[in-house]
Amino acid sequence: MRLSRFVLLICLVIVAPAVSADLTILKTDYYQKTCPDFTKIVREAVSTKQAQQPTTAAGTLRLFFHDCFLEGCDASVLIATNSFNKAERDDDLNESLPGDAFDIVNRIKTALELSCPGVVSCADILAQATRDLVTMVGGPYFDVKLGRKDGLESKAHKVRGNVPMPNQTVHDIHGMFKKNGFSLREMVALSGAHTIGFSHCKEFSDRLFGSKADPDINPRFATALKGLCKNHTVDDTIAAFNDVMTPGKFDNMYFKNLKRGLGLLASDHLLIKDNSTKPFVELYATNEKAFFEDFARAMEKMGTVGVKGDGEGEVRRRCDHFNNLNV
Repeated sequence: MRLSRFVLLICLVIVAPAVSADLTILKTDYYQKTCPDFTKIVREAVSTKQAQQPTTAAGTLRLFFHDCFLEGCDASVLIATNSFNKAERDDDLNESLPGDAFDIVNRIKTALELSCPGVVSCADILAQATRDLVTMVGGPYFDVKLGRKDGLESKAHKVRGNVPMPNQTVHDIHGMFKKNGFSLREMVALSGAHTIGFSHCKEFSDRLFGSKADPDINPRFATALKGLCKNHTVDDTIAAFNDVMTPGKFDNMYFKNLKRGLGLLASDHLLIKDNSTKPFVELYATNEKAFFEDFARAMEKMGTVGVKGDGEGEVRRRCDHFNNLNV
């Protein structure tokens, strides 16, 4: 994704997936014998990339959510469209997924293929890279169990209806999370990933302009956003930091901001307005330790959603192509 302008503000759309098939195949030391340098290669690659492009952490976290939310954590979102198939990443709801996130996975895959060819799945690369990047920007550590296989399908038409949208209600979004095994508290905790990342103006412009402008937005925040987004219909790359206070740090400021009218997306703001989610927002706003603990547990759970085992997937040679190029 190209970003022509970055200003003070920004956001990320969060998601969650479908309940896992077989968790017994996953182990934290899955590659200990077959690819002993796996952890080192991933860590070095993400450290270099994050230093070069500080938005990589947020972008990769978002990519991971979008992958796991549809068909489980199987790297199906990484597949490129070809003449036979329009893939997930080319659906309108995924068009803003950042190029830096795809790039870091491809970089790691290239390095691993030199070290231990045909061993490590792209799904495991994305999961491990996400964890390393979250901790790199101040977020909590969580275990990543490994052994996923890469999915054999990626269909753009399946995205809509499976990825939460910023104009949906808490009830509708929770319905998506619930069917994938997540509680309301886990949904709010995972929404805290919006403490890093960005959203494009088109995702929240309806809160700023016209007769349906949202009066609950902090007035100074709204004025700044209006100035930023005034030409968003001409330049669709204009984006805003979700966390206006600490945009590059993973912390609980997102929840503090919601209480001040500084939530960027309508779905963010609803978390503090809805009586069912408000108590969790207030808890995380005052207790970062509680947020980190809940977020870490929810991320561990996220990584087990829809896992493909032997016979259900493959280890791709390239992350953007199925091994059978006619698929």
